[in-house]
Amino acid sequence: MPELPEVEALALDLRGRLEGRAVTRVHIAAFSALKTYDPPLSAVEGTLVDDVRRHGKFLDIEASGLHLVLHLARAGWVRWKDEVPALPPRPSTKSTLAVRVVLDERDGLTPGLDITEAGTKKSLALYLVRDPLDVPGIASLGPDPLTDDFTAERLATILTDAGRKQLKGVLRHQGTIAGIGNAYSDEILHAARMSPFKPADSLTDEDLATLYAAIRDTLGDAVERSRGLAASELKAEKKSHLAVHGQTGKPCPVCGDVVREVSFADSSLQYCPTCQTGGKPLADRRLSKLLK
Repeated sequence: MPELPEVEALALDLRGRLEGRAVTRVHIAAFSALKTYDPPLSAVEGTLVDDVRRHGKFLDIEASGLHLVLHLARAGWVRWKDEVPALPPRPSTKSTLAVRVVLDERDGLTPGLDITEAGTKKSLALYLVRDPLDVPGIASLGPDPLTDDFTAERLATILTDAGRKQLKGVLRHQGTIAGIGNAYSDEILHAARMSPFKPADSLTDEDLATLYAAIRDTLGDAVERSRGLAASELKAEKKSHLAVHGQTGKPCPVCGDVVREVSFADSSLQYCPTCQTGGKPLADRRLSKLLK
């Protein structure tokens, strides 16, 4: 799933490609992807792209006062095409194409963006709105963890308000902190040497400082590594720098212990017992707690 660093890099890459370009057509190949009807999708056709920004894990293409907002969900991605087919795409269960954004012709080429979604669970979402806050998911976002107003004091308030909720869930909840998903919550907790099941309100002042630094450093470093990369390079870059997420059975790069996994109905988390849970394994059940 694309998270804050990848969406930030996508916004930067697309800003350079799209700024000042005209959107000529938007084709919907997967009708379930389009979540709005007012303004109609045709309203963005003929507009000029002014900016591309990120809101949490949402990508926002601003064009002549309208906002084409995209949420890539778990398996979505954006692919730049130097030349898109002349014919509109046809809906097909065999194709991963969900949306095609066609740009104005230059130098004999008609470029565009193919927005794809792999897998059978279709959660990718496209909105055309007059204000990004018209998208419910953006309106309910928590603070962005890389902005100046995300301070250690603000994090302390978030954790206190979360009570006995597990740290992993608090970090992932978009209404609490924007942009952190399954992968980077694993990476942050590994960097902080904390159990994913640790209660949010149990952190000491020292723990709080450690977690705050892990959030800022883990995400900030990932953004810097991704800066300037093309969309086609971002997935490989992310995977090559993950310490524990997706690394089940491999040695922890810090201590050498075997990375373990806890599986849930539709996701999983990875952690290092030595670094994070005092050497004790976590029971692999949805509602399990740290074995004591």
